[in-house]
Amino acid sequence: MSHIPEKPAVHYVTDRRTCAAGDALAWVRARIRQAIEAGVDATQIREKDLTAKELLALTRESVKAARELEVATKDFRARVIVNDRLDVALASGADGVHLGGDSEPARDVTGWRRRGKAPAGFLIGASCHGLNELVAAEQAGVDYIYFGPVFDTPSKRAFGAPQGIARLAEICGKAKAPVIAIGGVNAENAEECIRAGAAGIAAIRMFQEATDLDALRSVVERLHQLK
Repeated sequence: MSHIPEKPAVHYVTDRRTCAAGDALAWVRARIRQAIEAGVDATQIREKDLTAKELLALTRESVKAARELEVATKDFRARVIVNDRLDVALASGADGVHLGGDSEPARDVTGWRRRGKAPAGFLIGASCHGLNELVAAEQAGVDYIYFGPVFDTPSKRAFGAPQGIARLAEICGKAKAPVIAIGGVNAENAEECIRAGAAGIAAIRMFQEATDLDALRSVVERLHQLK
């Protein structure tokens, strides 16, 4: 994703804490497989409180599922990206790492890649909440940027009001890297984000509340067709 994609990107970001009951790890594994089979471009495994061993096992299983689908379809590449943990991303054979505010500085990670240490095609993304962060991430050389929260979402209410579509459009208009809209994005409002200039969307609940694979696949296909 070092350039603006030809079609809007659709990302699933995991959060097993929304599992109401039962084995949360098994639940999120099933959601990851469902999202991959539905045709998402990337799954970001964002499970910060797992042990390194648990996170590695979950990521390896997810990479295996993505590769199996890639072989079966021959024309599809579902990427698996690990939040924060570069070591786990590399050990699992994942496609990239996503950096947040508490992660290793983006310039250090992109510098490591420029020195030829990263696997071919390894992606580095970053989360940004304002223009200064956007500029810093772009100067560091990240491949894509998550911007949000765009809409109201329970997980981000403690951090203030949502940024809104107008702010998203402003950021997209100034960005050089692809901007992925996140935060309260769902099947109904995703098109607003694309119209505002986003290169794609990322969502949690849209995927974790989905119970019908065919219906979810239809949503992903529709988003891919937006201009």
